[in-house]
Amino acid sequence: MSADKSQFEQGHQPNVQHQEVPGLQSKLDPQPQTDHIPTPDGGYQLYKAAGKLEGKKALITGGDSGIGRSIAVLYAMEGADSFIAYLPVEEEDAQETKKLVEKYGRKCCLQATDLTSRENCKKLVETAIKELGGIDILVNNHAYQMMVEDIKDLDEDQWVHTFNTNIHPFFYLSKYTLPHMKKGSTIINNASINAYIGRPDLLDYTSTKGAIVSFTRGLSNQYVSKGIRVNAVAPGPVWTPLIPATMTDDAIKQFTSPMGRPSQPSEIATVFVFLASMDSTSISGQTIHANGGVVVNG
Repeated sequence: MSADKSQFEQGHQPNVQHQEVPGLQSKLDPQPQTDHIPTPDGGYQLYKAAGKLEGKKALITGGDSGIGRSIAVLYAMEGADSFIAYLPVEEEDAQETKKLVEKYGRKCCLQATDLTSRENCKKLVETAIKELGGIDILVNNHAYQMMVEDIKDLDEDQWVHTFNTNIHPFFYLSKYTLPHMKKGSTIINNASINAYIGRPDLLDYTSTKGAIVSFTRGLSNQYVSKGIRVNAVAPGPVWTPLIPATMTDDAIKQFTSPMGRPSQPSEIATVFVFLASMDSTSISGQTIHANGGVVVNG
């Protein structure tokens, strides 16, 4: 049975709209799909869970909205508790995520924090372990981007901030979490299609996403023999608060994929379920391209 057919039918584009960085999901129009996935007729149906993550504990960064929110909710539907990190200005969205997770009978702990600080990353891991009783799944999902057309106009402070946000915390959080992980645990990093297509107007963001792919491969090679898998997901266009907060009018008008529409956060979150579950036990060091049909070599 499909639902919400009016939202994002085949070929539908979101209206041009803008928000202040980092953007709030509560202000998006239309609202992204969090726990519903597309049907062949252009509608949506509730995600069908199968107990794939029963009893697991997940630390999810950027868990207040977009892909991170959908990951937390689908994990809850599959039986996992979550601890989500987000920026203080995203408190409204984070509280909504908590309600959705609890709706499906699982625990959701919240922590507003700035992950550009290594001390905050360490405190986050320590608090998550205390509140959840452990961490089986680390999802490094948060990111910053801002469009700049030419390297000559790319401010050096923005370059540094993008790296401090998008890749350094992935290192800190993985370093602090791994000593507490056991065989069967997983780390899943959110990369991007831009690492493979070399998007020119997001040079700093694209560069950090390439670093995430390489970090994923190297870390996997360190830990795969210990029974801990490390993978990445490289989404294409996805309708999240990051889009109206960081992209130009023309970019939003062209925000689509070969499928004729942007993806929904729920469609990306299903890949995070797969990589966290026992369905993907032979996969490590890999990047899955949930990008709406763009063929890349990687």
